[in-house]
Parts: sequence; structure tokens; C-alpha cells
Amino acid sequence: MAKNLGFSIVRMGDVVREEAQRRGLPITDGAVGGMATAEREAHGFGIWAERTLPRIHGDRVVVDGLRGGAELDVFRKAFGEALVVLAVHASPKTRHERMLLRKRLDDAITIEAVRARDLRELSWGLGEVIATADIMLVNESTLDEFRRQARVALERLHG
Repeated sequence: MAKNLGFSIVRMGDVVREEAQRRGLPITDGAVGGMATAEREAHGFGIWAERTLPRIHGDRVVVDGLRGGAELDVFRKAFGEALVVLAVHASPKTRHERMLLRKRLDDAITIEAVRARDLRELSWGLGEVIATADIMLVNESTLDEFRRQARVALERLHG
């Protein structure tokens, strides 16, 4: 939807997965998530935002994958008041069902793995980001309904 409205998309997860591939790690939830955590602990919790910044160009950009307050701080420092945080939330059950359909290599396969991933990401500060977001979309319905909500939100931001 964002692309259709003229936004470019930068996925922080791509930066993480590319680093995992560079290191020869398997692209699994445990390996990629573990490496992401280790990098946060070694270099600070804003490291993935810092590594994503060089990919952000223009004023109509959606950065997907913000996971914590330290990353948010990196983006706030870089973009100031122009930064708008849009959080998308779906229940663990809904996200698990969608992961099974998506079949990305680093997706959590079981509901227990989804819960473990949630706990890991909450430890990075994801709850703080969601709680303080400028816009919140709840993604529990159909894809068409989510697209409608996303279009309304993005058009409100940049017409």
C-alpha cells in the first residue's frame, strides 16, 4: 500500500538478514534473532537503526521493523519532528497463522516460537515503541480491511 502511494520501503529486517547471511548463519528465527540480540548487546540497542540509516533517502519513506526505544532514538535524532511512528499490531495467534502462510525462512513455526520471539522483541523495547506510536493500526481482519486502514493513515501523513 505504501508503495502504491509513492513511498519507498526500507526493511530493517533485510539489514539483519543480510548480516546473518554475510556471517554464513542459517536464516532461521533462532539464528537471526540470536545474532540480532548479540549485536544489540555488543554495539548498543540502536545498532540496527544505525545500520539502516544509509538506506533511507527522500521524504516519503516507510521504515519497517522498528523494534525498540533505542532504535527510535536513532531515527528521532536523524529525522526530528518529521518522524511519524505507525505501529501495526496483531495477536500472536493471527501473526502465527500469517507466518505459516508466508513461509519466510526466519519465521517462527510454532505458536510457542511466536511467543518466544515476542518476549525477545519486548526485551528490546518493542512495547515502548507500540505504546508511544503516533498512529496505531490493529491488523486482525482481512487484508483488504488492513489495506484500507493503511491507505487512510498514510494519506493522512502525506496526502
